[in-house]
Amino acid sequence: MDVMIVAHHERVEAASLAGQAAEWLAADGHAAWMPPEDAEALGLDQLAGDRHASEATMALSLGGDGTILRTFDLLDGAPVPVIGVNVGMLGYLTEVEPPGMITALERFAAGEYEVERRMMLAVQLRRTPSPGTPSAGLRSGRSGEVVASTPLSWRALNEAVIEKNESGHTVRLHVEIDGAPFTTYAADGLIIATPTGSTAYSLSVRGPVVSPAHRAMVLTPVSPHMLFDRSLVLGPAELVVVEVLGHRSADLSVDGRRVASLAEGDTVGCLAADEEAMFVRFGRRRFHQILKAKFGLADR
Repeated sequence: MDVMIVAHHERVEAASLAGQAAEWLAADGHAAWMPPEDAEALGLDQLAGDRHASEATMALSLGGDGTILRTFDLLDGAPVPVIGVNVGMLGYLTEVEPPGMITALERFAAGEYEVERRMMLAVQLRRTPSPGTPSAGLRSGRSGEVVASTPLSWRALNEAVIEKNESGHTVRLHVEIDGAPFTTYAADGLIIATPTGSTAYSLSVRGPVVSPAHRAMVLTPVSPHMLFDRSLVLGPAELVVVEVLGHRSADLSVDGRRVASLAEGDTVGCLAADEEAMFVRFGRRRFHQILKAKFGLADR
């Protein structure tokens, strides 16, 4: 195996686990390396590898859900399975706790695992299109194909967020769904989430919880200043295009990272990506039981 190790930069336990994993992998005849920025941050320069993440057989993510998101960002859509080791707080997306890491590596090497595939979001930014054609350069088709006339594109495992960047003001965001105008929101922002992301930012603004077994997009306004304040659950191929109206600018964030500032006329298109996130699982994973445990829900 050729294993890429991605680790939280500020957790001492992550550095220790990375060293243990690399030692076990080497002893078992496998190779391990870390992105240079991770190796430098954790003082593990001997593991630094100037390689593309797509070259890995598997990725080992040491941290919380944020580290999982960064791991998939590094993979950039490559079909590489990820084992998440929880060195964070909630750990919705991680599979094992630190004491079980070596056992997880042993089982993966022996082929004793399954791969859970989850929908990701294709996010594309188009700067100030021609008047009257807010979705030009983007089309969905029922195959889920995305075509854009701009190189500004990202993938999201959790969500894309278009949000105000000035305190005390709302932004006006016009929404088209599958080429047809829907409405204009006056709100602090809009969240377009995957089922995986339905338990992240979207949940905090009272969006619905959606099982990750589904393929869907959840459109949820943030503090809307209008009567219609409901979420929409849309199909994965229903192209959502959000246009910034008026003089107030907004920010675009993808999986918690601010990636662009948006001005009047800029549009953001979202639908299901062709690529999927691949999670290594070592047993049946009941989503609702994980949700119950993380929120401390009682049986009765």
